[in-house]
Amino acid sequence: MTGGALILQRIEAAVFGRTWLEALVLAILIGTTVRTVWTPDKRWFPGITFSAKVLLELAVVLLGASVSAATIMAAGAGLLIGIAFVVCAAIASSYLIGRLLGLPTRMALLVACGNSICGNSAIAAVAPVIGADGEDVAASIGFTAVLGVVVVLMLPLLAFGLHLSGHQFGALAGLTVYAVPQVIAAAAPGGATAVQMGTLVKLVRVLMLGPVCLILSLIAPKLREEADELPPHVTTGERPALGRLPLHHLVPWFIIGFLGLMGLRSFGLIPQAALAPANDAATLLTVVSMAALGLGVDVRTVAHAGGRVTAAVVLSLLVLGAISLGLIHLLALA
Repeated sequence: MTGGALILQRIEAAVFGRTWLEALVLAILIGTTVRTVWTPDKRWFPGITFSAKVLLELAVVLLGASVSAATIMAAGAGLLIGIAFVVCAAIASSYLIGRLLGLPTRMALLVACGNSICGNSAIAAVAPVIGADGEDVAASIGFTAVLGVVVVLMLPLLAFGLHLSGHQFGALAGLTVYAVPQVIAAAAPGGATAVQMGTLVKLVRVLMLGPVCLILSLIAPKLREEADELPPHVTTGERPALGRLPLHHLVPWFIIGFLGLMGLRSFGLIPQAALAPANDAATLLTVVSMAALGLGVDVRTVAHAGGRVTAAVVLSLLVLGAISLGLIHLLALA
């Protein structure tokens, strides 16, 4: 399934000139399709669980090597504070929208973090922290992925209609588009300035994943006591046992690892030659984990929540866009 997803991504890039659906999205679609026609025997459960949970956590750790403090500080204090505000405001508003639409707590949090931080990667990272089940993760990633493609296509038209400069266009792309490659694709019509600004803003936005996961881990015991969903299948989000977690579980090990690698990168202790392989390994591990996650998805459950999730994602993205435009005008980016 992992190999199939990677091959399909290459075919997609060769045919269309760019990647619209990343391998991790294709992997979860393939896994879900396989699960639709084949139900794994119990002997497969340990491997599926390991691939969906442990490999995913390792991928999150490796992502820390892609972020350095120097890159973040180059953005300037005003923009840094503004990005943090946008992420926090977007998470709060998106979560509220989800709850008002009747989404369960964990699903609403996944949609909120996915929309507000970095789409699929944020959903995948937050899921084990809050104990989300496979149906929640699959539905959130599926709808977020589809909408992400729409945003890439529509954002240049919006920027043209609003007469945004290269810096403004790039900042808007970095604040609203989910994945880094999608940010580059969306900002490309605005030229090199838009691409550079968009990438920088996006990296700062991705950095918010660590603090958000840390905060969520502190309230995870309460989330684990929520009983608002059907029993989970074997996925990365297999529901944790009820009750408070031990102290050493309050901060997930993979978040500490993420921040640790980021610190090493900031002090130049990670060789430049190791950065690309680390990023490739993180991507591969994520694709494998998404394929395993798909194997634990009941399509009927995802379809049942489809309308509400779609509405929550769309409305949340509109709010994020409005907040982002407000920040751009407030900072008077040229």
